[in-house]
Amino acid sequence: MKRATVVLIMLITAIFTVQACTTDPYTRERQAGKTVWGAVIGGAAGAAAGAATGRDSESRRKRALIGLGVGTLAGGAAGAYMDRQEAALRERLDATGVSVSREGERIILNMPSNITFETDQAEISSRFYNVLNSVAQVLDEYEKTIVDITGHTDSTGEESYNLNLSQRRATNVAQYLIAQGVNSTRIAAQGMGESQPIASNDTPEGRQANRRVEIELSPLTQPG
Repeated sequence: MKRATVVLIMLITAIFTVQACTTDPYTRERQAGKTVWGAVIGGAAGAAAGAATGRDSESRRKRALIGLGVGTLAGGAAGAYMDRQEAALRERLDATGVSVSREGERIILNMPSNITFETDQAEISSRFYNVLNSVAQVLDEYEKTIVDITGHTDSTGEESYNLNLSQRRATNVAQYLIAQGVNSTRIAAQGMGESQPIASNDTPEGRQANRRVEIELSPLTQPG
C-alpha cells in the first residue's frame, strides 16, 4: 500500500475516534475541538513527512505544511508577514520577561529558565502558562511560520545531564504549544545543553543568561 494511502487511512481513522473536546494536560481545563483537530492533522502530516527532530527537519516540515494547503511566502511578502507577527508578539509579551529579537526574517523569543521552570526541573511553571498561551495565540494567527524550540543550560554539572535537561525543557514547551492548538507539523524541539552560551559561565549573571529556552520563528517559504 502506498505511503500516502496509509497516511490518509490514519487521518480518517483518527477523525472518527477522537472526541470533539479534550483535556489540557497542563491546566486540566476542557479544550475546544480545535486542539484535537490540529493534533490529528499535524500527526498525520508528520507521519507522511518524517519525524521532526531538529533544525535539519525544516525542509520536511515545509513540504508537509504545503501538502496540507498552507500557502508559502515569497520575496517581500515574507518580510512583511514577519514584521506583523513580530509586532503582535512584542505587544502581547511586553513586561513578561520574554525578549523578542529579530535576525533578518527570523524572530527569536528568549525565555529565561528562571521564569519558565523551577530550578533543575523540566516541568513548565504554572505561572508561565498565560505567557505561553499568548505565544500560542500569535502562532495560531500567523500559521505560515516554522517553529524551532531549543533548550540551553549553563555549564554547571555534568554535560550529559545538562543536555538531557535542555531537551526535556524544549520538548515540554513544544508539547504545551501543541496542546493549545499549534499545528505539530510546524514544530521541532531539541536541546543543546551547555554548548551554545550567550554569556560567560564564570559569573552568576552569565550562567543565568545561558539557562534559557529559545523559540525561533521563520517564514514558510518553498523548501530548498
